[in-house]
Amino acid sequence: MITSDYLLKAMDKNKQVRVNIAHTTTLVEEARRRHNTSATASAALGRVLTAALIMGSDLKNEKDALTLRINGDGIAGPIVASVDSVGHGRAFISNPAADLPSCSPGKLAVGELVGRGGYLEVIKDTGMKQPFVGRVNLVSGEIAEDLSSYFLLSEQIPSLIALGVLVNTDLSIKAAGGLIIQAMPGADDIILEKIENNVLQMDSISTVMFQGKDLESVLEAVMGDIAYEVIANRPLAFKCTCGRERLVAILANLTREEIEETIEQTGKLEVSCNFCGEVYNFTEQEIMYKKTKALD
Repeated sequence: MITSDYLLKAMDKNKQVRVNIAHTTTLVEEARRRHNTSATASAALGRVLTAALIMGSDLKNEKDALTLRINGDGIAGPIVASVDSVGHGRAFISNPAADLPSCSPGKLAVGELVGRGGYLEVIKDTGMKQPFVGRVNLVSGEIAEDLSSYFLLSEQIPSLIALGVLVNTDLSIKAAGGLIIQAMPGADDIILEKIENNVLQMDSISTVMFQGKDLESVLEAVMGDIAYEVIANRPLAFKCTCGRERLVAILANLTREEIEETIEQTGKLEVSCNFCGEVYNFTEQEIMYKKTKALD
């Protein structure tokens, strides 16, 4: 029985295929709770956050970061997930209350909520002068299919992707997780076909996570009789990078007139983090002190 979120990275012995599997139930529930999302919005947000965490596991350095943005023409609005290199992620959906009737029993209308028009964007900040930015048009709005298209078109990597979120009737997250399998250059078609057939024989990835199987058992089912080795095992967690010091430094860039105008209009200096929903209140004196220190 899985009690915490984590990710497994594995590769077959001949280094032809790599497999990434993530259990993300707890952190997707944290995102849902913070943003008070509807059932369908939770599914969309959870898929994007799960995918970003899997993709972020390829980051090499401590300060590297990856952002996955889904900007569809549906009522969800943009969905953004940001992750670091050690398994921490945060995410938001622009319209957390957006919801639509299910397509069929047990299948939330994520594609319709996201929209089929628009784009998927991946931004990798690895400390270079300019971050890498890859963008492709959305295929379905279902996220997994859109990511498969991104990997093929932008990075030339054939990929099999499964992302899933199960939502309880009380809107809490019942299960969440994801699977990304990628062919290495020159991979044997026979091995790829074996793995694909193994995955097709499995239940949906969200059902597999709900069944409580550990990721090691899921990996065995994916690989079947193909010899492999686990190359990484890391915990995953929802974690935001916002904080008073960081935000007060941003507010210190405002002019005195802008600060006074904001206080006059709202009666306060309040900042809410898009990613985690945390609300911070500041005084004019606090901001002006920071401005003064910056000039010293």
